[in-house]
Amino acid sequence: MREVVIIEGVRSPVARRKGKFANERPDELAATVLEELMSRAGIEKSKVEDIILGCVSQAGEQGGNIARTAGLIAGFPDYVPGVTIDRQCGSSQQAVHFGAQAILAGDMDIVIAGGVESMTRVPMFSNVQGVQPSKKLTEQYEIINQGLSAERIAEKWGFTRQQLDAFSVQSHDRAQHAIKEGYYKREIVPIQTQGPDGETILVSEDEGPRPGTTLEVLGGLKTVFAENGVITAGNASQMSDGASAVLLMSAEKASELGLKPKARIIARSVIGSDPTLMLTGPIAATKKVLEKANLKIEDMNRYEVNEAFAPVPLAWLHDIGGNPEKLNVNGGAIALGHPLGATGTKLLVSLLHELERTGGRYGLLAICEGMGMANATIIEKL
Repeated sequence: MREVVIIEGVRSPVARRKGKFANERPDELAATVLEELMSRAGIEKSKVEDIILGCVSQAGEQGGNIARTAGLIAGFPDYVPGVTIDRQCGSSQQAVHFGAQAILAGDMDIVIAGGVESMTRVPMFSNVQGVQPSKKLTEQYEIINQGLSAERIAEKWGFTRQQLDAFSVQSHDRAQHAIKEGYYKREIVPIQTQGPDGETILVSEDEGPRPGTTLEVLGGLKTVFAENGVITAGNASQMSDGASAVLLMSAEKASELGLKPKARIIARSVIGSDPTLMLTGPIAATKKVLEKANLKIEDMNRYEVNEAFAPVPLAWLHDIGGNPEKLNVNGGAIALGHPLGATGTKLLVSLLHELERTGGRYGLLAICEGMGMANATIIEKL
């Protein structure tokens, strides 16, 4: 029985939209992460059989198959191919699943899976170009934006504005604590880029967390999607720029090359969910992946559930019966940001390093996705 292992994982810092990566091309940002990944793994680029990157807004500098262009920029031989995929916010997590499946099938032994998104240089929905949904779709489903979906989830699960804001304050507090203690330092490759005035700067920490984020501060923010709603910019994920990647390998190939894997992928799931509520998919995806792994939520030492909006992880906690002290322990997308196509492997890299730091065995990752989908992954630290 073939087994898929994670040899190495690395990510860029995450910058705010129009922040420190405003002058950084996304293809070059991804290339820097790919180069660092291979340097840390200590194997030749020529051994990689495919580069699979997630990217949501595939237009402009992110068009033309950014996985291929980033690989060439990073100095991979021209015979190492690349492919770019879009499963919305879970794109790079799906890249991991596709890479793992290729290895399990015996088609490949070494695959890079990752993602990139510059929400500064390629704004969200650039690829949609203002096109409205098909009437054949809207006749079947009520298609609304994700913010309104988050409002409906908050209403359905009975979450108050104060509960959502309290969760968001916790995200900032945990993220700032993690940065102060250096928890993210090992997983981040510092990026040298051009500052706003043309000067050279080195970005080595996530830019998103805001000191002084309190219930009082968040309580003063206006709602964004519904006049009498509960969703604000303070309890939603930040638009961001970033890149991330992991090196996947068959256990046999790792042994042959004398490499020590960091973890193995135990189980994967992907599901579709109600496209109107849209963001509830991680609940069903988690149940499915736990069943596939023959494990229980109590067996998980840590879980990362993407903080697209505060009601998403809170609804997940409620329905799964998870332990809030194991969820997003070093902050989430509300504080750290959500560079769409990069978020899946960003969270996987952080989960992997957190298990190493704490000596945990099992980690679970789940992400909600546009139009009602979700991926879930369980890893075991080795």
